[in-house]
Amino acid sequence: MFGKGSKLYSIATAKCPKCHEGDLFLDPNPYHLKNMEKMHVNCPVCQQPSEPEPNFYYGAMYVSYAYTVALFVATYIVSALFIGLGMWQTVSILGGVLVLLGPYLFRLSRITYLNFFVKYDPNAAPKAGH
Repeated sequence: MFGKGSKLYSIATAKCPKCHEGDLFLDPNPYHLKNMEKMHVNCPVCQQPSEPEPNFYYGAMYVSYAYTVALFVATYIVSALFIGLGMWQTVSILGGVLVLLGPYLFRLSRITYLNFFVKYDPNAAPKAGH
C-alpha cells in the first residue's frame, strides 16, 4: 500500500508520480524558502513534465485548503478538547501550527494534486545498463 507504485509513496517521498524515482523539487528541504516552490521542469528520470499545462497548480489550492482544514480540526481537537485550552490559546496554537507547517503543506498539496492526474508507469524509468 505504501511501497513503490502507490500514490502514497509518491506523495510521501516527493517523487515523480510517473516513475517514482525522480525528485519533483530542486531543493528537497521545503524550509529553504528561497527555493520552496522551484520544481524540475521535467522529471530528471522519465521526463514527465512537472507542470502538465499552464497554471496547473491553481487547483492545488483546493488540496491545500483540505489539508489545512484537516490540520486545524486535528489541532483543535487535541488542544481544546483533550488538553482543555481556552479559545485564544487554541487560536494561537492553530496559527503557530500553520506558520510552521506552511511550506510543507504547500509542497504536499502540489505533489498530491499532480498525483491526481499522472498515473504510475513501472516502465517509465530507463532500466540500468540500457
